[in-house]
Amino acid sequence: MPTTIRYYYTHISPWSYLGHTRLGEIAARHGAGIDYVPITLGAIFPRTGGLPLAKRAPERQAYRMAELRRWPQRLGIPLNLEPAHFPTDDRPAARLALAAKARGHDIAGLSLALMRACWAEERDIADPGTLQEIAEACGLDGAALLEEAESEAGQRRLDEACQAALADGCFGAPWYLLDGEPFWGQDRLELLEEALENA
Repeated sequence: MPTTIRYYYTHISPWSYLGHTRLGEIAARHGAGIDYVPITLGAIFPRTGGLPLAKRAPERQAYRMAELRRWPQRLGIPLNLEPAHFPTDDRPAARLALAAKARGHDIAGLSLALMRACWAEERDIADPGTLQEIAEACGLDGAALLEEAESEAGQRRLDEACQAALADGCFGAPWYLLDGEPFWGQDRLELLEEALENA
């Protein structure tokens, strides 16, 4: 069987956004699959000692901004340092993507579009109308996906995804898991690729 990377992420994480396309390229180079698992950090941080951005020490917030200035320039990826709709509720986008995944769709492109909407296009990905538009732009039935995402089954999928993330040791996003070995952050993608080469 081909190697599979389990990838936990949230659409409002700039680091998930900065690493999303590169992860796909790395997997393709090594013939690996990716299990895309969107989560909400609201279910992860309280269990693992993480803090929402606004509650972090000023020094940590300042360093985050320094890194956010460096990485987009290094990678050539457009990113607004302080997007108009951040922070926003990451659960609606996660439920939408999980609904699409449950229907058998490859959600790599949808998730990238959701991330780009937040970090480069000044769109609110907690807004149902915006979510429907993005899904339809990706060739999906946005209205049907939105209805499913907002159902009890939609929330249950998200709860199960977050429980799986916690069981896999996840405490932040993006989180990559390869043969039980965790890698946290898009700046660990080089190490993930080395692990793939040695697998």
